[in-house]
Formats: sequence, C-alpha cells, structure tokens
Amino acid sequence: MDNQTNAPCSKIKDLTQLAALLRQFGCPPNKTDVLAAQLDKRAHQLASVKGKSYEESLMHLLRLMRQGWAAKDKGISTP
Repeated sequence: MDNQTNAPCSKIKDLTQLAALLRQFGCPPNKTDVLAAQLDKRAHQLASVKGKSYEESLMHLLRLMRQGWAAKDKGISTP
C-alpha cells in the first residue's frame, strides 16, 4: 500500500477532516461535505462486507477518488 494515501487516512478523525482531504485531492469544494459523508458510509459498508478494517476500506475508496480526479485533470475520460 502506498504510504502517501495511508498516512492521511490514519489521521482522519471526523468528516470535517475527510472533507479537507477530499479538497486536497481535487474534489469540488461545494461537494466535499456530502462526498465525505458518502465515503464514510461506504467505507463502513465495505469493511463489514469484505471483512477489512474501516481504514483499509476508506483508503481504497480514496485511491479510487484520487485516480478519477487525476484522470479528469489530464482530460482522460473515465467510465
């Protein structure tokens, strides 16, 4: 696992911090609060279904989000 994603994830204590991290990754500022709540809920769901920790599930989701925004910034269309 990449330490750059792992480090911020381990420091997230609440949705405000998750929203701030999403802004750093390129999330539109007007969507960070809603997206943070959705990611938190989904990370809990994934952890339960996949038998992984919340932190691992959240890291996975954050990686996907970061990849999507990076592709968008480069003009690459994503499915």
